[in-house]
Amino acid sequence: MVDANLGRQMQGAVADPVLGPVTRQVSGRAAPAAVPSGPERGQPLAAAVAELPVLDASGRQVPFGALFRERRAVVVFVRHFLCYICKEYVEDLAKIPKSFLQEADVTLIVIGQSSYHHIEPFCKLTGYSHEIYVDPEREIYKKLGMKRGEEIASSGKSPHIKSNILSGSIRSLWRAVTGPLFDFQGDPAQQGGTLILGPGNNIHFIHRDKNRLDHKPINSVLQLVGVQHVDFTSRPSVIHV
Repeated sequence: MVDANLGRQMQGAVADPVLGPVTRQVSGRAAPAAVPSGPERGQPLAAAVAELPVLDASGRQVPFGALFRERRAVVVFVRHFLCYICKEYVEDLAKIPKSFLQEADVTLIVIGQSSYHHIEPFCKLTGYSHEIYVDPEREIYKKLGMKRGEEIASSGKSPHIKSNILSGSIRSLWRAVTGPLFDFQGDPAQQGGTLILGPGNNIHFIHRDKNRLDHKPINSVLQLVGVQHVDFTSRPSVIHV
């Protein structure tokens, strides 16, 4: 069932000629009566949000809007770096060939909400080599209306989740207690989402995760930006710690 609020906003809208006609969030249940906070598809990203900083692996501040000022970007906000589901999702993002993105003139960006010190270990763990930043205070998460807390909703079986809840949770906890600092590398209650942004402060697509299982299938997002279909059946060689 199409989200009722987004459906009303898109009535009479002309499909984006580049991204294709289907750029709406789809849900298995009716939308709540309240209009969700944050920007929607077809509305520009507020300049104040574009100016908020993210941090790279060296701790350098970069304006959020600078990441997609010149070209389109698929921006994936993850829950936290210890989340085993996020880890397996990013492992699959790591499989997207850079040549595929270059051919479509698209940037792939992951944003987490931990300290920037966790970026490099997370990339080594997942094999991820595309752009990645953090929003430690979750200011951009909040401005984009990303959910905090779990909503009970049927999200279907994700092709990107390989571990079961027990084994995945145990591995996440083990990484927390054996790391240099005992922390969960972000707020465990924070949910993520996926956007297609740019060039400039243009929002073409937005999906807010309802719960930890609600990641948008990667190929469905890549299709919207003209990136080739990726085979996620083989896994990269990564070190599990």
